Amino acid sequence: MSEKMPPYCNDYLNRSRFATREVKIGNVGFGGSNPIRIQSMTTTDTMDTEASVEQSIRMIDAGCELVRLTAPSKKDAENLLNIKEALVARGYETPLVADIHFTPNAAEIAAKIVEKVRVNPGNYADKKRFEEIDYTAESYQAELDRIEAKFTPLVLLCKEEGTAMRIGTNHGSLSDRILSRYGDTPEGMVQSAMEFLNICRKNDFHDIVLSMKASNTLVMVQAYRLLMATMAKHDMNYPIHLGVTEAGDGEDGRIKSAVGIGALLEDGIGDTVRVSLTEAPEAEIPVAQKLVNKFRNANNFVLDVGTTNLPYDPYAYHRYESNNVGKVGFGNVPVVIADVSEIDEVKPSHLFGYGYMYSVPLDKWNLSDSAADFVYIGNKALNFEVPGTLQVLCDYDLWLSTYSERDGFYPIIDASDLEKMEADQVFFLRHDAINSEVNFLNKHPNCVVVLESEYANKAQLYRNIYLKFAENNIKNPIILTSRQETEDVETFQLWTSSDLGVNLIDGFGDGVWLKGNVSSQIINATSFGVLQATRTRISKTEYISCPSCGRTLFDLQETTAKIRAKTSHLKGVKIGIMGCIVNGPGEMADADYGYVGTGPGKIHLYKEKEVVRKNIPEDEAVDALIDLIREHGDWTEPVVQN
Repeated sequence: MSEKMPPYCNDYLNRSRFATREVKIGNVGFGGSNPIRIQSMTTTDTMDTEASVEQSIRMIDAGCELVRLTAPSKKDAENLLNIKEALVARGYETPLVADIHFTPNAAEIAAKIVEKVRVNPGNYADKKRFEEIDYTAESYQAELDRIEAKFTPLVLLCKEEGTAMRIGTNHGSLSDRILSRYGDTPEGMVQSAMEFLNICRKNDFHDIVLSMKASNTLVMVQAYRLLMATMAKHDMNYPIHLGVTEAGDGEDGRIKSAVGIGALLEDGIGDTVRVSLTEAPEAEIPVAQKLVNKFRNANNFVLDVGTTNLPYDPYAYHRYESNNVGKVGFGNVPVVIADVSEIDEVKPSHLFGYGYMYSVPLDKWNLSDSAADFVYIGNKALNFEVPGTLQVLCDYDLWLSTYSERDGFYPIIDASDLEKMEADQVFFLRHDAINSEVNFLNKHPNCVVVLESEYANKAQLYRNIYLKFAENNIKNPIILTSRQETEDVETFQLWTSSDLGVNLIDGFGDGVWLKGNVSSQIINATSFGVLQATRTRISKTEYISCPSCGRTLFDLQETTAKIRAKTSHLKGVKIGIMGCIVNGPGEMADADYGYVGTGPGKIHLYKEKEVVRKNIPEDEAVDALIDLIREHGDWTEPVVQN
């Protein structure tokens, strides 16, 4: 960005929560000194009162503090009263939110019933036809005037009724007008929200929560940061709703959500969280709770310096240009390091979880697309030949006695052994991140620095090293480590993703090294999952699938599973799976191919944002999607491992 913006958080090196104003939504306070609230959204038809009530209760019993329901029509909005009354009759007073997209009249009905309405500026009273339109200053202002006329009645009604509002911008549903001036960018997302926010402020209405959602974690994080800086510039402090939209399901959805949401929580941004999974909404709640728990009573190391200046642009991705040291450094994708050092005797089978399958009859290694690049063996010598693509790290004494003459074997040392290393030698160095001394690295350009910390605020500690590198023109490659002691797989995935995601998003890190009390398969999958979620290394198919709601026109979980089963080998291909046209071409803006429900049993297929096949029967649509991928040259046959 050309314009100098205020800092997006209190302190880039010491985590502290950004102080927002409190907004009361029903009987629950958001922002201010309140805890980070957890919320989710029903997947039922809002006209089905009983199903909506039962699902809402399951969500609330799981810990949901705000229940959102879709209100795509006036009738849906009117039925929110029946749902609310039924919940109150059963002793549930959790506030409700009406999700509005294209129907201002529905929003005005809902505002008299529920405690909050959510509007999407890209859909609400704005034009979105995905056309290239050149707006003049006059025509642009005329559209703003038209939007103000449409939006002001809802603002005044919410003010009168004491109903809160979320102005929720989505990356994939920016209007033609915003796209014409700002493009498909974080800046466009922020400006879209600010236009609506300014109308609220003009009418002295401030019970507002803001969100900036995207399925691309880099865009999402950059947009929220820019929103925070823009608010700071204008002396605003509205509460922030965090979420990665269309995150998907399973471990991918959890890792992607934790990378995006965690990157912001690490910097003290966020007052309420929704983890959007293509699963039952009550399943989202414990995931969000576990992620938020990372930031409660954390064991943080307080740096004796702070800063509100950065040597890089936090609103655009640029990878730090480190030296190329073999496989590691700027000219390579970030590497993954496997760790078998705690195993008594390392065997070929111990590499299976890290993507290496050894066939005894064929005496042959088979590698997956998620095969680790290095393995750390500690002080235990190997009694077998590793595959040629796998490089080995070992303790210095073992390396000196056994492997110093072997290609592909490197020592890893502590700082106390630094004097043993020659200036041009390739080696790995353990470096505690609380030690900010880095100038000694100028004498060792081929040293790969393994950043470590036992503290919970790794994001800030590693960032501090980033700043020291930039300040002193240090170019050594960096490996980011994270160790979680938990045996809970989900917590491991969430906390690790949060630890490392923010620095990778900021372009710092040439590899990851994860450790913990979970299986090697989980460690390896999480390593590659974090790199995939940060768009720094693509090793598999990416699915942009919405979490379902009352608008959904097919079984999202079942359909996603079917598509995944047939396409999971298409490395680097992005497939959007959207339950309705609201979450259609816009929300899957980042996808190569799209599968979108357009009517009962009917599917449209997209190539990027263009619909190429319409109204395909649902039972034929998955095969039609595969045919479409073939036609555009992105299909490969699955490889059968021997």
